[in-house]
Amino acid sequence: MQAIIETIFDFVYLTTVITLGIIMLRNANSNTLVKLFGIMAIVLGCGDAFHLVPRAYALLTNGLAEHVKALGFGKMVTSITMTVFYVILYHIAEKRYKIENRSLMILVYLLAAVRIVLCFFPQNAWLSAEAPLSWAIYRNIPFALMGLLMIALFYRGAKLTQDKPFRFMWLAITLSFAFYIPVVLWADSIPLVGMLMIPKTCAYVWIVLMGWNAMKIETSN
Repeated sequence: MQAIIETIFDFVYLTTVITLGIIMLRNANSNTLVKLFGIMAIVLGCGDAFHLVPRAYALLTNGLAEHVKALGFGKMVTSITMTVFYVILYHIAEKRYKIENRSLMILVYLLAAVRIVLCFFPQNAWLSAEAPLSWAIYRNIPFALMGLLMIALFYRGAKLTQDKPFRFMWLAITLSFAFYIPVVLWADSIPLVGMLMIPKTCAYVWIVLMGWNAMKIETSN
């Protein structure tokens, strides 16, 4: 039953974000903000597919333990694409709130580069069932710092500009990390904690839907 429910949830999630991303790209015309949201949604969906599709296959066939390498590789790809997701999200904030701070942009790219480089270290043991917790923590430190920056940027930007469509963007990002961090720390020792990935995924869908609503406002003007 868990396999069926999880597979249906993942299918709906991937189909929704990728479809919304494609529609936003097709309807963006010359609107850079909408284009960025479309690209971001597609990166999110396609990146997560590398992990969720093998996971669904494993759950519906002979179990997760028989597909450790495919799942590990998928997690690595997802880790990298999620980093790209937040770089794009920074540029959305930059454009939306007219941020002109070269040092801040360099910091975002530096954190993203550090995160991606750490993901490639063999010590992560992505293809092993005994991946070390220490390296999961190391590679997520710059990622969490990127998240904190995005939370601050969207909270301050939406408040100063009275940006109604994005007024809860900071909250969606906060929730995504609030649900994700316990999974990183305790999912291996307490498997039930892994269920937090469901509300974490819903937070990302919320982010994409805010972009969708912004597109409808932007393209109707």
